[in-house]
Amino acid sequence: MNIYINSKSASTAATNMLELSQELNLPERGVAMALGAQMVQRDAWVSTPLKEGDSIIVIKAVCGG
Repeated sequence: MNIYINSKSASTAATNMLELSQELNLPERGVAMALGAQMVQRDAWVSTPLKEGDSIIVIKAVCGG
């Protein structure tokens, strides 16, 4: 299916946000994801389905000053 990740078109076989995080090889810590404008708790990723055209925002924590 086609979705948007950080405003860029992407194709995925993932059916939920957990599968998407695994497909993107996201680290287990320091990452947050939002579906549309709504942040989704990590423990809800497995129960948050994806559908054609969804917009996902991936935010990675960065150390520094």
